[in-house]
Amino acid sequence: MKEIIVSGMRSTGKLHLGHYLGVIQNWVQLQDKYDCYFFVADWHALTTKYDKTDELRQHILEVVMDWLACGIDPEKSTIYVQSLVPEIAELNIYLGMITPQNWVERDPTLKDMAKILKTKEGQNSQINYGLMGYPVLMSSDIMMFNAHCVPVGIDQVAHIEITRDIARRFNNLYGEYFNEAKPILNHCSLICGLDGNKMGKSFNNDIKISDTAEETSKKVMSAITDRSRLRKDDPGHPDECEVAFKYWTIFGSEDEIETVKCECEKGLRGCAQCKRQLGDKINSTMAEFRQRRKYYEEHPEEVERIIEEGSAKARARAQEVLKEVRKLIKMY
Repeated sequence: MKEIIVSGMRSTGKLHLGHYLGVIQNWVQLQDKYDCYFFVADWHALTTKYDKTDELRQHILEVVMDWLACGIDPEKSTIYVQSLVPEIAELNIYLGMITPQNWVERDPTLKDMAKILKTKEGQNSQINYGLMGYPVLMSSDIMMFNAHCVPVGIDQVAHIEITRDIARRFNNLYGEYFNEAKPILNHCSLICGLDGNKMGKSFNNDIKISDTAEETSKKVMSAITDRSRLRKDDPGHPDECEVAFKYWTIFGSEDEIETVKCECEKGLRGCAQCKRQLGDKINSTMAEFRQRRKYYEEHPEEVERIIEEGSAKARARAQEVLKEVRKLIKMY
């Protein structure tokens, strides 16, 4: 039997190229090697967006459409919505009972989210109970399917450790049952936003998977280039080109990258020309994905069906695990 992988994304709506390059691209490759469970984390979204739920359902659909468009195959992987598997909530209660407070407080993801919250809402703002319990709920997501592995970036390895700690503590208390999930590092390209900062919808510096070719080309023209270059025929410095050349290294072939680099350094390639060609290159790369996404946009009932069937499959597996957990804890 294949080893089990669990991974998810918060229900934030339409995804951008950072999501594709940093996460989805890796998922697509893993689904041929592992038994994959990919979920939309709508409960996790409520930890910070509890007062903004009007578009929650649509955001879930948008996330799944992007996954399907980029190659996540419901015939190979189980796609589900977190809240449609209520067994996760029960497991979360049991794991919360055995998790020391200081384990939760030291979680780096929680610390980062708390800093962001205080920055947005003021220094006196308090994090809510749900956000405080985020690390345990995350562990419940992983342990619900007794995952062997979790695909993460290098910056996320530390917060997988709390899941391993909780699994180890459960096994010591009640008997060996849970795997101590190991991280699978995403060796993938990282892409910054068009302004050189982290790409994000809230920063208005992203290119979405679902953007049209026209929208993408227009956005790419706003990308930051070599700030020291004043005229079109000035020798350029590709290594100092804050965004455009970095995008070329991700989307271009080796020959294209070398050509862009040489022409820029010799002053034979203007920044505007370079960005127009870059926009064309990104559009060419994303064309097939966008065509598939358009299909799902026109057939939302198919997306709903995939979610319902995947969530039912995930719930059946979760019930098997929870039955064993209750038995080990000696619940009634």
